[in-house]
Amino acid sequence: MLSEKRQEEILRIVNTEKSVSVQKLRELFNTSESTIRRDIIALDKEGKLLKVFGGAVSLDAPAPRTKFEERLEQNHDEKIKIARAAAELVEPGEYIFIDAGTTTGYMIEMLREKRATYITNSISHARKLAERGFHVFLIGGELKDSSDSIVGADAVLHIQKYHFTRGFFGTSGISMNAYFTTSDVREALIKRVAVENTLPGNRYILADHDKFGSVSTVTFSEFIGTVIITDRKPDDVFMRSIDIRVVR
Repeated sequence: MLSEKRQEEILRIVNTEKSVSVQKLRELFNTSESTIRRDIIALDKEGKLLKVFGGAVSLDAPAPRTKFEERLEQNHDEKIKIARAAAELVEPGEYIFIDAGTTTGYMIEMLREKRATYITNSISHARKLAERGFHVFLIGGELKDSSDSIVGADAVLHIQKYHFTRGFFGTSGISMNAYFTTSDVREALIKRVAVENTLPGNRYILADHDKFGSVSTVTFSEFIGTVIITDRKPDDVFMRSIDIRVVR
């Protein structure tokens, strides 16, 4: 088959199926992988499809969801309840740290107190706060795109300058042995420093019921001085060991 005809067929398949792999095209046309890759590169340069790792996608294919976007849909109603309860705790004149994360993001939508100062390591949180007219500082450092958070040594140094009167944090897991855990070492360090620089008793962990009994990669805080805001009463072993507020 001539390359021009083959490329027409490849484009038809991509537009019909929205995405296709090099391996599948190689088998369909009974030709070499390098030939298919050259065809895809040519079509990509002509602006007819988008070359991706291992294949091609249609120009009108929906963009893949990020991990952050996927987390927004998990336990949505429960997170809204937790966020609303957290937002009501903010008082005038306070210096508030708001951690990157989905539940803390919902919290921003519930905030009413504009006489407080807000500090965050999330670009989207900072933007939302600014758009709503709040006084906000964004921590500087390295961007971790999957969680929309600022991490790294510069971010740690920046946070260490502050003494927060109240802080709101997300967590990936809560267990009696590993305490509060998260999946990324760099995020754990940011959380740890921010927790330590927040007044004991005002360190709020926003966690839906799925987090209890789970353990992630890195511990960022023990239970002392923290308060968990959650949507469902956990096992008694947690209730006896941690200050827990259950919202309805």
